[in-house]
Parts: sequence; structure tokens; C-alpha cells
Amino acid sequence: MGNDRDQVENVKFFLNTKFLIKDLGKLKYFLGIEVIDTHKGVCLCQRKYCMDLLFEYGLLGAKPMKTPMDMNLVIFDRLDNTDPFIENITLYQKIIGKLIYLTISRPDISYSVQCLSQYMHAPKVSHLKLAFRILRYLKKNPGKGIHIVKGESFSLSAFVDFDWGKCVTSRRSVTGFCIFLNGSLISWKSKKQNTVSRSSSEAEYRAMATVTCEIIWILNALKDLGVTNLLPVTLFCDNKSAVLIANNPVLHERTKHIEIDIHVVREKVISGLLNLVKINTSLQSADIFTKSLCVRQHEFLLEKLNMIDMFCGST
Repeated sequence: MGNDRDQVENVKFFLNTKFLIKDLGKLKYFLGIEVIDTHKGVCLCQRKYCMDLLFEYGLLGAKPMKTPMDMNLVIFDRLDNTDPFIENITLYQKIIGKLIYLTISRPDISYSVQCLSQYMHAPKVSHLKLAFRILRYLKKNPGKGIHIVKGESFSLSAFVDFDWGKCVTSRRSVTGFCIFLNGSLISWKSKKQNTVSRSSSEAEYRAMATVTCEIIWILNALKDLGVTNLLPVTLFCDNKSAVLIANNPVLHERTKHIEIDIHVVREKVISGLLNLVKINTSLQSADIFTKSLCVRQHEFLLEKLNMIDMFCGST
């Protein structure tokens, strides 16, 4: 990659003298990911992969859904016999595996997929129905993807959120974050935390420590590419107490059990790497990675994530 065409041609010529290579021209399709030019940049989508998935499971004619999951739905194991286990576990595992690969360009299904992926070894009928619900959601806009926009200047910002005690079985919280480079989504995650948090502030700090490590990794990668002067990175969160603790040099008794996570975040705040900003919950972009939302809020956050469907003429 580079912005000097002569240098790019020299590198390709050198590689051709050492290896047998074939120049396929401008990138358009790679490992199921389509690269579509727009007047602002490029759009990364997996439309063909998504359509093949719908065809494989006979859902091309199914009624599309507006959201991947019902609002505030919590997935758990029913102990009665009303929800039996699936006999063909391989079917469920194949669907979830393909949906995980689809999250490369569809961050809007990340939360739903991570919820269902926790039942890979003992799925139930309700879990399979939810997997097909995600496929019906994809049917609505199979060509939707991430819009990466060109810009003259570089800026890095991140949004982090959590859902305290979301897992009914283990009472572990869910971490969700998304990172933007010059307004374009480049990294995101939806994952259940490794330990149980005793308070919402603790859950938020575990999430903030996770996204801080991701930000440091991205900054080091950009530094290798010659991109600097990105500090401080603005980190938006909607937990006021977490912001206050991060800016308070005194550790209270009630925060000592999460001292390591606090120090990780606070150290980066003091060094000037992070700038914590309190944001309204309704504007929290990472909200889509921690819970299932209503149709209106879901579509609003898709716009904030800069996701478009080139095949519907929306740019």
C-alpha cells in the first residue's frame, strides 16, 4: 500500500523477479469481502457471501427483520422441557461460524452473534431460531457494509460501553467498544467479561481497560505506517462515576478490588494518551455492541457507525 504509484510499481517489479506473481489490478474482491469505490472513499461489504448464506439455508424468500434480536432480549438456558436441545449440533455450529466471519464487515450483528456463540456445544431450539432471525435481518440489507472515508487530517476516537451483569447464568457483564479513525470505523468488539463485576463502575473500568489496550495497539500500528500526532485519543463513555474515578488521584476503599484496571486507564490519562469524555447514553455508539435495541435506536447507531448499502443507492 502507498500513495506513490512509481514506488508501488517498483516493489511489484522486484517481487516479480523473486517470485511468480500475477497482478490482478485494483482490489475489488478478496476472501469474500467486496471493495466498492464511493465518491468519499471505499465501502467494504460481503454481499455475495451473505446472499450465498441465505441461499444455503433457504431464506432468500423469507420476510426480512429490522433488528437482529428483539429489544432487551436476554438469552438464557431454560431448565424445563419446553426448549429441547438440537440433535444436529453441526448445523448450528456451521451457521454461527459463518456469521462470525460475516462480522468482518457487519458490526451490527456482533452482539447477537457473540451471545449465540456461547452455546456452540449445547445449542437449543430457541438458539437456532435466533440464528435464523439474524439471517432474516441480513436479508433486509445484504449489501450493507462499512464506509471508509478519505480525509486530509487524522484523528482517533473511541466509544466504550458495558451492560452490567447481563449474563443471567454467570452474571458477568458485556464489554462493547468501537474505534474510529478520521470518522471511519476500524475496530470494534462485543464480548462477555472474564470476571463478575460488583458494581457498574467496575464493569465500566474493565471495559475501559480493554479498549485502552486496543487503542495502544492501533497507535503502534499507525506509527509504523508513519501516522503520528493523534494524541490525545478521545474516549467517550456514559458512566459519570468512572470518569470521576479516572480523574481522581485518590483510590477509595470501594475501588481497591479493581485497582489494576483503574491504574491502566488513569496512567494513560495522565500521560496524555487518553481524554475521557462523558457522553449521553442515547449518543453512545458502542451501545449496539452490548444490548439489543429498538428499531429506531438501532438504525440511528448504524448511521453513527458510518454503515451504508451501496446497492440501495445510499452513500
